[in-house]
Amino acid sequence: MEWNFRNDLPIYTQLMEQLSRAIVSGELLPGAKLPSVRDMAMDAGVNPNTVQRALADLEREGLVFSQRTSGRYVTDDEALIGERKEAMAEEIARQFVDSISSLGLDKEEIIKVIERVRGK
Repeated sequence: MEWNFRNDLPIYTQLMEQLSRAIVSGELLPGAKLPSVRDMAMDAGVNPNTVQRALADLEREGLVFSQRTSGRYVTDDEALIGERKEAMAEEIARQFVDSISSLGLDKEEIIKVIERVRGK
């Protein structure tokens, strides 16, 4: 997995966001075993405690679960993954609409922009 970090958010939040995106997009399949905390931290170039915090939060949200002796796995709950996908899509759409609306475009103009871009 390729990690991209920005300076505007805590790293653990960005780890959660990127792992969530990988789960809902199917990059990480339901039931897939996740790399160990140590391996993920080395791959991402961050402290293992940061990875641990992100994974613990994802566990609380139900997107990953722990098996006591064998590590962490992506949830098998496809309904939960679908709900998370919809929520993420709505948030992205909300940010886009807020941003493009600030240009003074109405609904029809925004739809035309989307159709032009989507057609590419």
